[in-house]
Amino acid sequence: MSNPWILGLTGGIGSGKSAAAQHFIDLGVHLVDADHAARWVVEPGRPALEHIVERFGPQVLQADGHLNRAALRQLIFEDAEQRHWLESLLHPLIGNEIRDYLAKATSPYAILVSPLLIESGQKQMTQRVLVVDAPEHLQVQRTMQRDQSPEEQVRAILKVQASREERLRHADDVLLNDRDAAWLRSEVERLHRFYLTLNGGRS
Repeated sequence: MSNPWILGLTGGIGSGKSAAAQHFIDLGVHLVDADHAARWVVEPGRPALEHIVERFGPQVLQADGHLNRAALRQLIFEDAEQRHWLESLLHPLIGNEIRDYLAKATSPYAILVSPLLIESGQKQMTQRVLVVDAPEHLQVQRTMQRDQSPEEQVRAILKVQASREERLRHADDVLLNDRDAAWLRSEVERLHRFYLTLNGGRS
């Protein structure tokens, strides 16, 4: 059996990429989420966590030995050098974790879901890119409803993510998620049927 090809799935906050990803899982597609991989690499007992504690001290740990993300975020947020150190430690480990997980796929194609697919360079692991897209006003509205966040906060997050134009420039396929949940499901099913006809992610 040939190795599955890899589809990169990305989209801005509130675009509906998690809902789209879940529909692909329901259709039997093997999927790994880069955010989950980022959490796995810093679990207690993993070398990355030991390196982080060596560098920043025990204040970056919670009482149960897990990483205190908020404390770490505060330490690196204003210090570009520390942030680069952390990224150069974690990005290769996250990449390995993702590759190992994708290598276990038995579906004809597998999916890497990553909000930072373009920005992080994870796009290089994929043969094709699907962008879940939504008009900005919808992204803001959905995120405010989901996270109970104020509008300014949502707009600040949008500013640090790749722009909509930048993401679309890298897209092989675009799923415009500007209607209801049933529409999203039917679009995922349509794309899935198309992806099953592709060889190595290309028609």
